[in-house]
Amino acid sequence: MKLFHLKQPLIILQLLLAMACFFTACTKKTITPITTKYNVTGGTGTTTGIDTNKADSTASFNAPTALAVDAAGNIYVADYGNNLIRKISTTGVVSTVAGNGNQGSLNGQGTSSSFNGPTGLAVDASGNIFVADNNNNQIREISAAGLVSTVAGSDSIGAVDGIGAAAYFFGPTGIAVDASDNLYVTDAGNNLIRKIVASTGAVSTIAGNGNPGAGNGKLLSSSFNNPTGIALDAGGNIYVADLLNNLIREIQPRADTIFTLAGNADTTASINGTGTAAAFYYPNSVAVDALGNVYVSEYVSNLIRKITPGGVVITFAGSGAAGQADSTGTKATFNGPSGLAVDAAGNVYVADTYNNVIRKITPAGAVSTIAGSGIAGSINGKALSLKRHLNNLHVAHKLSSRSLSSILIKKRR
Repeated sequence: MKLFHLKQPLIILQLLLAMACFFTACTKKTITPITTKYNVTGGTGTTTGIDTNKADSTASFNAPTALAVDAAGNIYVADYGNNLIRKISTTGVVSTVAGNGNQGSLNGQGTSSSFNGPTGLAVDASGNIFVADNNNNQIREISAAGLVSTVAGSDSIGAVDGIGAAAYFFGPTGIAVDASDNLYVTDAGNNLIRKIVASTGAVSTIAGNGNPGAGNGKLLSSSFNNPTGIALDAGGNIYVADLLNNLIREIQPRADTIFTLAGNADTTASINGTGTAAAFYYPNSVAVDALGNVYVSEYVSNLIRKITPGGVVITFAGSGAAGQADSTGTKATFNGPSGLAVDAAGNVYVADTYNNVIRKITPAGAVSTIAGSGIAGSINGKALSLKRHLNNLHVAHKLSSRSLSSILIKKRR
């Protein structure tokens, strides 16, 4: 299968970079503050934007960009446009775990805290949630009791290793946690992969030399170009969505090596095949199931791709057209998918950013919408209204003042 093949991707790449520089001034972006406020206890919402806490409320999101699933099957959402961390319970109720909706970096209990553009989530075995707080250049933690703290980073740009606030990041975008609770972060603006040791809070650079490139080999001499998504398998191998290289990279820490699992840096397209014979169209998120399959979201081509343990790349779901049709495999449609997570049963969850909904793909490829009204907002309540028929309801529903390129792409001067 071959979609959107471009022999000359430079025009699109230049357009994306130009958009990124416009929104970020080539350093750190500032998103227009959200002025509409909602009551975090839930409700239907009125014309003034205040929740009325009615029982028939349908939850809403605003540009969800990342997901994580805990051991019990609860789903956590980085609600980028609302600066909130949300939860979809196993009983189908959406609530706000942390954040007051304002841009900021306040620590505190639950909704007394604040975030600024969260783009990555991970959950450890104890139920602690870790957040890549992109615009704050920080890694935050939400304890199982709901207390928000800063694990590492300060509200300044840099690539300094250190402990806690003495470390610096530039647009941390993706985050993953291993079995020992150590954290791994894609430091997109610095083109680095960073590690935070759970026991000490020490931040170190484990891969990348800081220069944009696609070099493989020894970890610290390798190179990336705006790495975004990150995931670990059961053996501790690390998978990275190398956004501007259009590659999926695999890091083997014990062997001190990195290689290209799939994709071709010279081709910007959605081409199925094996290893480097396949191609990706700006991959931005990865997730790994218990069998070692790697799932990849492509936000430009609106596809979910799958890489088997043998390196074979197929299109798992999505037709390539922008839309919100629930169906099976390539008959389904997405609009700017940008966050993936996999549960213990092998179901893949997708943050369908431009549609403002959360989708589910079964191992057999059946796609359904599991949360969100499709209308941008921060309403809590029922994940999905039984009265709504979602197929083809929202097509090309765009964010009003931001794009995924402005969210994901970070460039140094």
